Amino acid sequence: MAIVAGESSAGAVQERRPPEGGRRDRLRLRRGDGPRRVPWVWILPGLVVAVAIQFYPVLSGSYYAFTSWSGIGPSHWVGLKNFSAIFSNSQALGPLVHTLELGFAFVIIANVLGLALAVGLGNALRTRNFLRALFFAPVVLTPLATSYIWAYIFQYTGPLNNVLSALGLGSLQQAWLGSPTWALWTILVVLVWQNAGLSMVIYLAGLQAIPSELDEAAAVDGASAAYRFRRVTLPMLMPAILINLTLTMIYALRVFDQILALTNGGPFGASDTLATAVWKQTFVNDNYGYGAALALLLTVMVLLIAAAQWGLVGWFNRRASA
Repeated sequence: MAIVAGESSAGAVQERRPPEGGRRDRLRLRRGDGPRRVPWVWILPGLVVAVAIQFYPVLSGSYYAFTSWSGIGPSHWVGLKNFSAIFSNSQALGPLVHTLELGFAFVIIANVLGLALAVGLGNALRTRNFLRALFFAPVVLTPLATSYIWAYIFQYTGPLNNVLSALGLGSLQQAWLGSPTWALWTILVVLVWQNAGLSMVIYLAGLQAIPSELDEAAAVDGASAAYRFRRVTLPMLMPAILINLTLTMIYALRVFDQILALTNGGPFGASDTLATAVWKQTFVNDNYGYGAALALLLTVMVLLIAAAQWGLVGWFNRRASA
């Protein structure tokens, strides 16, 4: 009986003994061997490179927006004269209006189409991997080369008008790139075709990060598919939506290659944007001060619209969680 009691007491002592891992963790915390913050000095080389390559050129280039520099010789300070010329001339306001029209239309269509593709190409579809690769393929193509292909498609004797004629819709045939009404929207078609796949991939990543148990629980409670998408899926997709809104807006506001290849800003400036106006004023007309003012205006627009998007999504998240 004594031996049994001794064994049982030893076992009790052994059961009360803390595990080795817990003891090592406590010792590590007492010695200060836990995770440490990285000293801020370590980021100094990267910060210096970022300032030298990105921020300094932007700030130095912004100075010329307030001058009448022609690219050669000294620059002369003119204050806000370049900006007043932008907003007082109706022809100068055209690129600004076209930039906003193209930007907002592209953001809405690319995100709606990308989200629809991401939802439609879900895990239940057997050919999902092939279709995802097919829709993403235009993203990796060169914008300039694909724009020249689309320029051939939009020609008056090109495939698009030939298809319309074959379908008995010959009255709709026209020179799409030469029409002041349709030139800007043909550029929009090319932008959406080439970049909707990127939005799709980002939304796919967001959808795969949503726990399936949430949707299944809502389905068990009798919620419809539309209600589950609106109340469960969409709020959980807000990080992906924010990323897509920001990326598509920045891309649309500074688009250049497609416009240059398709219309070169024509006809009669109908598809000119701030990006093409900067190029023309700076490198064609040698009006560097005016071009720098347009570039600074474009930069401020990108910052303000991106900040507004972040604020809008934050407000939506707060309202959804309330």
